Amino acid sequence: MGQVITLLEAIRTLDSLDPEDTIYVAEPWSDKAMVIVARETEPGKLPEEARALGMKYFLEVFVVRDFIEDWKTSLPQEPSLDEVCARVIHYAVHDA
Repeated sequence: MGQVITLLEAIRTLDSLDPEDTIYVAEPWSDKAMVIVARETEPGKLPEEARALGMKYFLEVFVVRDFIEDWKTSLPQEPSLDEVCARVIHYAVHDA
């Protein structure tokens, strides 16, 4: 099972994460929210450790990577890590 880190740390280290893994986040979703990055054990079911910590499905790693890559192409300059994290949360809540 994955290590418990913050969502900001997961976004910062996104390129080193397995694209097949899923991000599970404790509510309320924020840059400081605790997350586990883990492989989905059964379709539609939370890994036991994520469930035990009260975490919810957030997004798959490959989805976050693709979203950030697409979003950055529309920007005039590189966003800060905080801006990226905030935009990913907005996407997860409103668009995913």
